[in-house]
Amino acid sequence: MEVLNEIRFTMPALSVNESAARAVVSSFLIQADPTVEELSDIRTAVSEAVTNAVVHGYRRSRGNIELTVKLLPGREVYIRIKDRGCGIEDVDKAMQPLFTTAPEEERSGLGFSVMESFMDRLSVKSAVGKGTTVVMRRRLGGDEG
Repeated sequence: MEVLNEIRFTMPALSVNESAARAVVSSFLIQADPTVEELSDIRTAVSEAVTNAVVHGYRRSRGNIELTVKLLPGREVYIRIKDRGCGIEDVDKAMQPLFTTAPEEERSGLGFSVMESFMDRLSVKSAVGKGTTVVMRRRLGGDEG
């Protein structure tokens, strides 16, 4: 994969850092001249992925979230959000709309659905006891390049 530029950011898995993740992604992507809508969509998807890591990945523990953002040829954005938390037992089930592991906390279970709706591609890999990696891709400007 040819990479034009990239940034890596590691933060403690705290809910207050979700806004920091959005800010890092926004600042980095300004060089690609995204539209306001594209930037908003990507920020929302990043927010959902980081929130999932904080709320579900590190539910009963502390840890870090690793954020990697790459700008690829053709104005494609690659974003990876990785935690080393508890992992997801059944990724297919977890990705179903309205599924949540925390219904008592009034969670909507729409995190992965939101990510899918705002990005062109979404991949989720997870292993119980080892963590979860979410990779999202989005081409800016549609087919323009």
